Amino acid sequence: MRLSIVIPTWNEAGHIEDALAALQPLRRNGVEIIVVDAGSADGTANLARPQSDQVIIASRGRARQMNAGAAAARGDLLIFLHADTRLPATAEVAVRTTVQAGQRAWGRFDIRIAGSLRLLSVVAALANLRSRLTGIATGDQAIFVRREAFFAVGGYPDLPLMEDIVLSARLKELGPPACLRARVVTSGRRWEQRGLWRTIWLMWWLRLQFYFGRSAAVLAQQYEAKEHACAPHRAN
Repeated sequence: MRLSIVIPTWNEAGHIEDALAALQPLRRNGVEIIVVDAGSADGTANLARPQSDQVIIASRGRARQMNAGAAAARGDLLIFLHADTRLPATAEVAVRTTVQAGQRAWGRFDIRIAGSLRLLSVVAALANLRSRLTGIATGDQAIFVRREAFFAVGGYPDLPLMEDIVLSARLKELGPPACLRARVVTSGRRWEQRGLWRTIWLMWWLRLQFYFGRSAAVLAQQYEAKEHACAPHRAN
């Protein structure tokens, strides 16, 4: 079963080359690398081409971008990877073994958050525990899925936020996820830029509102407003 990695990007010039360089051993082993860019203004797409099998331009929105990448993928197994997240060295073997053995149709990795804040390890541990208990995965945990299972549930919903939550809920109807102990490493920049407790509160508040029926479009507006409010903090 061939493996395809789909990476959605938007203005990731500072990260994309390092992200793709880390994936080149997998690429040499036959893993397909697909970058789906949302019309970045910083040259992300051009920087990605030398180290990718396909660079696709799609309309902005992670859900739309990842669906476009999945549609173009040649692999039987799909991994959706953020540009600031690194897979463990054992990722290919772990995913193939889990899926080909017929144990699970989909799953995710545990996460480690890289950064200078002391409590990031606690945030990661709680995220892994929450995911293991609920069967819900988030995008920074590098969701992987059989291609036919992904399309059987309609792919990612066209939402500006919470697309990973809804996809997980749909995939759970096919069976529980494989919660791999191997860890992806993701950047702690959002916690460091916005503040640890501010970010934790915001993520939980958005998820709680979504759970009680608030539309993803309204939540996206709230999220953007919080982002603008944090802009002076990031500049410092």
